[in-house]
Amino acid sequence: VLTASLNAQTPKSAADPLQSLSFLLGTWDAHAQGMTGAAANGSYTFRLELGNHILARHSFTSGCKGPADFDCEHGDLLYVYADAPRQALKAIYFDNEGHVIHYDVSTPDPSTAVFLSDPSSPGPQFRLVYSLKDTVMSGKFQMHMPGQTEWRSYLEWSGANK
Repeated sequence: VLTASLNAQTPKSAADPLQSLSFLLGTWDAHAQGMTGAAANGSYTFRLELGNHILARHSFTSGCKGPADFDCEHGDLLYVYADAPRQALKAIYFDNEGHVIHYDVSTPDPSTAVFLSDPSSPGPQFRLVYSLKDTVMSGKFQMHMPGQTEWRSYLEWSGANK
């Protein structure tokens, strides 16, 4: 039943720019650990919206423990789109803390998606990576501070498709 539902949502045309991200479709468990010492459980759903022109991710937190200054009520949205036909994919991220991040999206292999913010923007550069191995989706939200050479994970998570 889940496979049929996912196939119904999977883009059919080879010219469809979102086809390379079809491995993300579905609802995934997320067991997360953050560099702040926070741990959270929840889920997120990737689904096609607006006539299959947008890939949207909606996140839900079901349990969280962290330092007093950590926002356990975090909520966010991610929208993936193509500005124009045959153009590279873009994404925009919004959260309840007022953050907005613009990403360029690539798929270095059929089961990995990389969202990379503009390195010329002021402040840190951000990278969001999803990787599907067998039946488990893993993710990382990383930062690259100006003047540093390494990416540092702020949050990492993994979980199976529900």
